[in-house]
Amino acid sequence: MDELVLVAYFLSLSILFVFGSHGFIMIYYHRKYKNVKNKQNEKFEPTEFVTIQLPLYNELYVVERIIDTTCEIEYPKDKFEIQVLDDSTDETVNIVAGIVEKKQAEGFNIYHIRRDSRKGFKAGALREGLKSAKGVFIAIFDADFIPKKDFLKKTLSFFTDDKVGMVQTRWEHLNGDYSILTKAQALALDGHFVIEQSVRNKAGFFINFNGTGGVWRKSCILDAGNWQDDTLTEDLDLSYRAQLNGWRFVFLKDFTSPAELPSEINALKNQQFRWTKGAIETAKKILPLVWKSRVPLRIKLQATFHLTNNLVFPFILLSAILNVPLIFIKNSGSHEAYFALLSMFVLAFVSSFLFYMYAQKDIRSDWRKKIVLFPLFMAGSMGFAVNNSRAVIEGLLNRKSEFVRTPKFNVETEKDSWKGKRYTSRKLGFSTIVELVMAIYCLVGIAASIYFLEIAALPFQLMFFIGFAFVSFTSIKHALQKV
Repeated sequence: MDELVLVAYFLSLSILFVFGSHGFIMIYYHRKYKNVKNKQNEKFEPTEFVTIQLPLYNELYVVERIIDTTCEIEYPKDKFEIQVLDDSTDETVNIVAGIVEKKQAEGFNIYHIRRDSRKGFKAGALREGLKSAKGVFIAIFDADFIPKKDFLKKTLSFFTDDKVGMVQTRWEHLNGDYSILTKAQALALDGHFVIEQSVRNKAGFFINFNGTGGVWRKSCILDAGNWQDDTLTEDLDLSYRAQLNGWRFVFLKDFTSPAELPSEINALKNQQFRWTKGAIETAKKILPLVWKSRVPLRIKLQATFHLTNNLVFPFILLSAILNVPLIFIKNSGSHEAYFALLSMFVLAFVSSFLFYMYAQKDIRSDWRKKIVLFPLFMAGSMGFAVNNSRAVIEGLLNRKSEFVRTPKFNVETEKDSWKGKRYTSRKLGFSTIVELVMAIYCLVGIAASIYFLEIAALPFQLMFFIGFAFVSFTSIKHALQKV
């Protein structure tokens, strides 16, 4: 039995080591291509017609904000249209109708587009809107975004040749300092955008459209097979199909699109579940096409890392489970060489730390204050292992599920609150119970580490405990929160 535990634990750490150490590669490319800039048309003039799509579903608190700010975009009124792709089932429908009527009276080409059903969810709505879209370019914003006034002038100036199919902007965070929850999300997203997206783009690897805050060439969407709804991440799916067809993407690290982060943990868990499961579904669909294509091997390898990195979550969970019996096995007086070898796996932790540190240094003058949160961020990532492992398993087993959107509550400052508002989840899933059990289980591991004076094991035991405890207790607290 001991041997089985040791083998399973070593396998788990090996998988985590491979994906974690990939951060060193990203940092290498980050430093190598730091001064590379995408080609821009400095003398850009707004001549092409643009369609701006706003996919909505029950966005009572933010719908007016997104429509108003979209109408404030600086671009000739006769050269852009706005499609409000409204799949709502509540009073959002009437609110949108009133706003659209008002904006039409002000001279905007804005249309309220409704469907008979939510078939295909967001992908279906975007596909439906594309049928009547007049634009050469298609800009997309989710309801929680606030596009900048010069968004179109800035992004369209990077469509420097006919093979540029998409331009993506970096997300900025309206409420990044609202709570520990939003601070951790901001740290994670900054790592993705500042390092992953920027590095992959500059090094010639595939990147992905992030679902919002970007502009597509309409012909690129159609050439790649249009929006498809057989995965929960239609944006990632279309991105890879387009780039496999030879289209080139541009990522703008230094131009941002502000957005609201989920401030309620159960909404965040649903978002993470959708992103994780969708990425696995997309990997199963796209990776065979990637490896059959004629793109260079280095691009195939990076694409594989990109599409499969969510596989770490089941192994994080397995490591948490095996951590406790491992303490007792170690103190049985055998396997000294095995435990000495385990020390090398700490390099993956170092890699992750440097990855997020470089991301913060690149965009923030107060990066030291931000990176201090790294241990808490890591603990939170561990705490999400139950939720995201279920997403991975469902994705691998082809279990289909509904597209559960992330509700927005117009929370920007500490004075704002999501409490007592509609769309908050009052249900506690089975995963919350498992997270609570794991927190108690990891507490046993902490006690065992102290008892056997396994000081080196304590930091990771503590992070597992803090992660599972925070996620479970906050899930319960937020679900029961009424005012």
